[in-house]
Amino acid sequence: MTKNLDGEGFKSVLNKYDLFFIDLWGVIHNGIELYEEAVNVLMKISEAKKDYVLLTNAPRPKKNVENFLEKMGLDKNKREKVFTSGEAALNFLKKKKLNQIFYHLGPPRDFDLFIDFKKNKTEDISKSDYLLCTGLFDDHDQDLSYYKDLLLKHISKKMICTNPDLIVDRGSKREYCAGSVAMVFEKLGGNVIYFGKPHPEVYNQSIETSDKRIIAIGDNLRTDIKGAINMNYDSLFITGGIHNEEIRNKGISNVLKKYNVKTTYYQSTLKW
Repeated sequence: MTKNLDGEGFKSVLNKYDLFFIDLWGVIHNGIELYEEAVNVLMKISEAKKDYVLLTNAPRPKKNVENFLEKMGLDKNKREKVFTSGEAALNFLKKKKLNQIFYHLGPPRDFDLFIDFKKNKTEDISKSDYLLCTGLFDDHDQDLSYYKDLLLKHISKKMICTNPDLIVDRGSKREYCAGSVAMVFEKLGGNVIYFGKPHPEVYNQSIETSDKRIIAIGDNLRTDIKGAINMNYDSLFITGGIHNEEIRNKGISNVLKKYNVKTTYYQSTLKW
């Protein structure tokens, strides 16, 4: 039975867990500003001598996200808890593919992800050994059919996707993410290696989890809540995020059924 925490607040479940995986975008901020009540929850977790990871499907090194959060005004001790899907992908690339030629799908702002092996980047997709997808090109950020045409002749190559999210809300604006391009590639018959929620590698790289009671908190059923299920963690679904409109129109039970997931708790926004 899924429990609504809007009445009792997050404080009612704090002592059941030792470690909290907490999504950033849609839970702690909206891409433009911090949610102060959610930031207060981070403080309360620390005061209780418990640990958390701000686990985000961001296609860039963790340092970049820390800088982004600093500009928003998040305290240094909280920013240091970040781990990103980009960081997990970067660790893999350093071990496996540093000497191979890649073609980058994504905006220039993601360049820091591969700056250590930038000499292996090609502008000619036909000359690449693999495809590195961090998002959409700025000139084609609303047109997924562009990527179908671009990738059709290259499905024999592997794609590394550094952000499995399909969409994100930046304030009131909805944007496509790297996962949407990866889905196009898979539908064409291509093979994608994903880094980020809901896939286990990003959890396993971020922190030691042995013998800990764990809950994952997020607003995305495909990534945050599905990831919790994959890892056998409890979960808290934040309903005021990416699925907010769906829930208003169809109700939470129907939306959970649509995505074929269950959640231990739900709350409209993360608050104490």
